[in-house]
Amino acid sequence: MSRGFASNRIALLGVVLFACFTGLGVRLVWLHVVDREDILRPVVRARPMLIPEMARRGDILDARGARLATSRSEIVLGVDPHSLLPKDRKKWPELAALIGMPEEELGEKFTPRYAAPAPETPPPQPVVTKAENADDGGDGVAAFTFDLSPTAVAAESAGEEETDPSADPRQPRPILWVKLRDDVPESLHEKIRRLNIQGVYGRRVYRRVYPSNQLGSHLIGFVNREQQAAAGLESYADFYLRGQQGWRLGERDGRNRELPQFAVREVPRFDGYNVRLSIDSTVQDIVEQELAALAAKFRPAKASIIVSDTDGFILAMANHPTFNPNEYNKVPKEEEVRMKNVAVTDVYEPGSVFKIVPAAAALEERLVSSRTVIDCGVDRLTYNGRVLKLPAEDHAMGRLSVAEIISHSSNRGAAQLGMMLGEERLHRYASAFGFGARLGFPNGEVRGKLHPVKKWYPIDITRIPMGHTVSSTVLQMHQAMSVIATGGVLLRPQIIRQITSPTGDVVYAYDRAEIGRAVSPETAAEVARMLIGVTRQGGTATNAAIEGFDVAGKTGTSQKIIDGRYSNRHHVGSFVGFFPAQRPRVVISVVVDDADRAAAGGNGYGRVVAAPSFKRIGERLIPILGIRPGGEPGVPRLLARHEGGRR
Repeated sequence: MSRGFASNRIALLGVVLFACFTGLGVRLVWLHVVDREDILRPVVRARPMLIPEMARRGDILDARGARLATSRSEIVLGVDPHSLLPKDRKKWPELAALIGMPEEELGEKFTPRYAAPAPETPPPQPVVTKAENADDGGDGVAAFTFDLSPTAVAAESAGEEETDPSADPRQPRPILWVKLRDDVPESLHEKIRRLNIQGVYGRRVYRRVYPSNQLGSHLIGFVNREQQAAAGLESYADFYLRGQQGWRLGERDGRNRELPQFAVREVPRFDGYNVRLSIDSTVQDIVEQELAALAAKFRPAKASIIVSDTDGFILAMANHPTFNPNEYNKVPKEEEVRMKNVAVTDVYEPGSVFKIVPAAAALEERLVSSRTVIDCGVDRLTYNGRVLKLPAEDHAMGRLSVAEIISHSSNRGAAQLGMMLGEERLHRYASAFGFGARLGFPNGEVRGKLHPVKKWYPIDITRIPMGHTVSSTVLQMHQAMSVIATGGVLLRPQIIRQITSPTGDVVYAYDRAEIGRAVSPETAAEVARMLIGVTRQGGTATNAAIEGFDVAGKTGTSQKIIDGRYSNRHHVGSFVGFFPAQRPRVVISVVVDDADRAAAGGNGYGRVVAAPSFKRIGERLIPILGIRPGGEPGVPRLLARHEGGRR
């Protein structure tokens, strides 16, 4: 071979190599410079991976620390059918048995599948989207926006299927996640994990549970399957309870698996605060047992009971009918009214319990004393130049003292107290007792109705003092009676005692909150003395008396308005009171709506359907709350007065 031929061959090889490297260089420049954006666009869309760290929702606790609502860790179990190995097939029957799924159904879910091609214009990514004009900020990490709301995270975790995000949307896409079960307990998941079936894995989520079932359900509310607080304190205190979702940003491979080496950012989760209530589960249970007994005996349309202390904190609040927040979705649509806290959302005419307002107002204005005698036998009186017909009585009454007007519940006596006060003063005192306004109770509270004086009819001055043509919630009437028990001060009803951190530190503590003074302490004490007569011989509610204690309270029976008219066959019966009268510890309200059909005589009077429940609840509270008959040592017992009238 000649030296020239060898030289030419080397030159040709050099040219070829040069051309190859030149082409490779041009191609690299084309890929990395000219076509860079077009090539990176699908990769940038597919490779970023958001791994959410779900925050644990805080607990709702009762006054003694018992959990009324808590979050249970569960596993959403799924499978990547494309990652399954033939050697694991023999373990499938055991997995099916563990999760309670027929083997045939499990086999279907384990079968590799493909999703149909997406439309030509694909919808925006729901969880991960590239930000407009994204800039990597110099650290090589593009900017992305993520939906980290509890709803979005829960929806992603609960999704039935997920496809390969890196696949061409115009082609059938492999399904890389198929949900097997969404409520796997931690203990069961550990058994599944030990099977070591490649492609079967779980995602941890927190589910809301209510350990005491229906106990306090109207107060607590519930969280739905999308982790949205839907009612009650769950909704009211959601800001504290829900916590803050955490997340970490990384990348995934073509099989949707995280690539830990590419993790770039992480935000730790922050669990929700705990909310400690003033509710005492033992007291709440007593109240709910009594409501169940009332419902069984009288079959009312609805009923409510409230128990509070004299600082305005609710110890128990319950309604009939009720529901189980663990099974809120099983309540038929036509029965969803069961889920309302009717003690604060529904109004009724309070009837004779309202008589404490004109009595206290007349005493406060020094128009009368408890011994002042009023003729309750008259049926008409002249007022502001008009002859007004006074309301009817249940039975004939003659001359009664103001104390006896309360203990005998005289409608005409209350009407005359209202007429002594006049419209403006009566309205002012009714407002001071909390009627016609929201008192600040969480979620759903309504105002009730206390019309301004300019909208009163002439006859209203005789009807409002006996609790007609005015409406209130059960809670408003309860707080009005609390004015007498607390020495004349209207308190804001409260149910939250403390907000605490996950480590137990107190973040915020609630204290007694006064709305305003309604009457003087002396007037409140005088009304309390008169109210003792209601439960003594000659009063309207001797069956509310508790042996060894002075009980102060008032019965109420109001006619319901049916088809625009007051009905003689449908009533709301109530008893609202407190004890011990001389040093009150608890205020109790029992309101029973439309118990007439099963009540003795066909009338659901307060003394019949409500007063006995007050007595039973009170007797059970004595040992639980350590209530003593005489209050604190050295406090004199109050005596009821019945001077100047019938006994």
